[in-house]
Amino acid sequence: MRLILMRHGETIWNAERRLQGHDNAQLSARGIEQALSFKRLIDGLNPKCVVSSDLGRCRETVGLIGFEDAPADVRLRELNMGEWTGRRKPDLIAEHPENYWAWRAGTWHPKGGEAWQDFVDRVVGGLRDWLKTADGDVLAVVHSGVIRAALNAFLGLSQDKMVPVTPGTATMLHFDDPFSKVVKLEGYNLGLFAPQTVEAVSD
Repeated sequence: MRLILMRHGETIWNAERRLQGHDNAQLSARGIEQALSFKRLIDGLNPKCVVSSDLGRCRETVGLIGFEDAPADVRLRELNMGEWTGRRKPDLIAEHPENYWAWRAGTWHPKGGEAWQDFVDRVVGGLRDWLKTADGDVLAVVHSGVIRAALNAFLGLSQDKMVPVTPGTATMLHFDDPFSKVVKLEGYNLGLFAPQTVEAVSD
């Protein structure tokens, strides 16, 4: 069975390279185009179950790809970024480089934010539950952090081994069964357009 993790379409804050966390911004015109283009892959993927994060940018995306009635799961929310929410990535790197890279490595978090391992645990718990209840492949419309957490937990990849996930693309993982500890990567940054460069993609 497949777990298909789609990152929501680009938002206005993504375009401004701002961290969103549990806050929300509407999809940009480009983000809407990304979501609509991904819709053309849905027939080929044919997921049996579709779910999304409860945050607005994922609900907007899941509606655009034709599953507006898909259930929302709070466990699939983005990482809570605390007092860094709304800050621009380039500014944080310039002002707090050590803390920024420690945060991306999962060894530090800003005040009011969520510890990396707590985040990974809630994401994996949610994804495993959906795999157990689905009778086939699962499509989850989520966030870049959720995808990083899944790859970290299921494949043992550290965050510094992953390029950022382009909005509107899919990451696919193969499970022999919902309880399988052997998970294989089928695809990353899959879409009908070229992935953005590392420098251009917001967290």
